[in-house]
Amino acid sequence: MSFSVRPRRSVLYMPGSNTRALEKARTLAADGLILDLEDATAPDAKEDARGHVCAAAQARSYGQREVLIRVNGLNTAWGHADLVACATSGCDGVLLPKVESADGVRQAEAILRAAGAPDDLALWCMMETPRGVLDVAAIAGASPRLAGLVMGTSDLAKDLHCAHTLERLPLITGLGLCLLAARANGLAILDGVHLDLQDDEGFALSCAQGRELGFDGKTLIHPKTIGAANAAFAPSAEEVAWSRRIIEAHAEAVREGKGVVLVDGKLVENLHVESARRLVTLDEKIAALGGDLAQDRAMGSQA
Repeated sequence: MSFSVRPRRSVLYMPGSNTRALEKARTLAADGLILDLEDATAPDAKEDARGHVCAAAQARSYGQREVLIRVNGLNTAWGHADLVACATSGCDGVLLPKVESADGVRQAEAILRAAGAPDDLALWCMMETPRGVLDVAAIAGASPRLAGLVMGTSDLAKDLHCAHTLERLPLITGLGLCLLAARANGLAILDGVHLDLQDDEGFALSCAQGRELGFDGKTLIHPKTIGAANAAFAPSAEEVAWSRRIIEAHAEAVREGKGVVLVDGKLVENLHVESARRLVTLDEKIAALGGDLAQDRAMGSQA
């Protein structure tokens, strides 16, 4: 299973024990949802939460949004049962917490397979410990089910004993290593959360930096940040227009037997066209997702 071009600008964590929040998520403009059985769910609520999130996924009421379920670790009392339940829940993917080895990925995959998971059920890995980051190359190639990595920057910063700075310089090495491993294996990768909901400037800077580095989108902890993340990680109208121009110009050059072409004085070759096609496809899928959300909201207002 390899990285697919789809909107992942904003992926919102939703507490699995909060049924009202799970219902509200149907109307939110997030590209994806992480229904959380781990950090966002108290120990005494985990059993009930498992039923809630699996029921929500089975209902398939989130339209085209990507739905992941973050399970508890296999070293906990709930992890194995979480994986068994998620295997046939209808979610798009299972997010494994605190992954530190390729063997841990393969162990989770074996449990999912034994529980009847379909071939298209994806695995995602949280990268949130120093050991995990140091072994990310092996983790990212551990399974054909693997679809993406999610940065757990808060836990990583805690373990590093590093400062939370606007520029996130203490985290750059870890972010870069995970990006390299993801792209080397054809995986998607999502940036970590920004914890201070009052710090709009810091959130905007984090999003801008994440996109510059190459992340597909940002994980979020509150709906108020969805709009800013969507704007930050979406291709601009100018970028889409330029991409369409160079696709057309290069196609004309190929018809004339040329491998490269100049567009507004800039050399365009096949590698630029590949990036342009990915961006145009992403823009089209963002538009389709927006239409899907508008339909959901309209149906909700009529209910």
